[in-house]
Amino acid sequence: MKAVGFNQPRAIEDVHALEDIQLEQPKPGPRDLLVAVEAVSVNPVDTKVRQRPLAEKGHKVLGYDAAGRVEAVGAEVRDFLPGDRVWYAGAMQRQGSNAQYQCVDERLVAKMPEGTGMQEAAALPLTVLTAWESLTDQLGLTPENAAGKTLLMVGGAGGVGSIATQLAARHFGMTVIATAGRQTSADWCTAMGATHTIDYRNGLREPMKGLGIEQTEEHTSELSQKSVV
Repeated sequence: MKAVGFNQPRAIEDVHALEDIQLEQPKPGPRDLLVAVEAVSVNPVDTKVRQRPLAEKGHKVLGYDAAGRVEAVGAEVRDFLPGDRVWYAGAMQRQGSNAQYQCVDERLVAKMPEGTGMQEAAALPLTVLTAWESLTDQLGLTPENAAGKTLLMVGGAGGVGSIATQLAARHFGMTVIATAGRQTSADWCTAMGATHTIDYRNGLREPMKGLGIEQTEEHTSELSQKSVV
């Protein structure tokens, strides 16, 4: 099968930084799906992994977000069938999605919603997981304890910020204040569900005071102990 990989760290300007290669088509293990990949996306993790020396000889295939169709299933797979349209973020320990076919554990995979295109689906997994885990696991938000509260979203126009704003506003029922440095970014944040936007170049305290929000020292200390988006 065709794939794109690297065999040692190189500057991205090097013509061999990423190479078109031929690999054997992988065979699914007991809990694996063999996916015919139709769309992938590039994430910061791809650039970081590409800078690391490989532990073994050969090529490493990058790519974690992907969407495609199930080609075959392992003997113990129960929730998927060949032909299913799926999307997922794969595992770093395995070959990635920049290939015609990829084996991925079914427990990392979900069926694509009807009406969602392959490219749309491939753009979502890592950003959605990061946003969801930040809001729920790190901040402990639920629709019951978050509804009606206000969330400051730093970097609201970024990939994670865009998803987190939608979740906070529409799922958790929060008022979202998003930071943005350009008018186009501010307009995007508003489209994602932010009630207010502030220009981070003017600082945070005074613009928030202008919105009638006072940040106490106790609140500042509490937030500093948590991971925020």
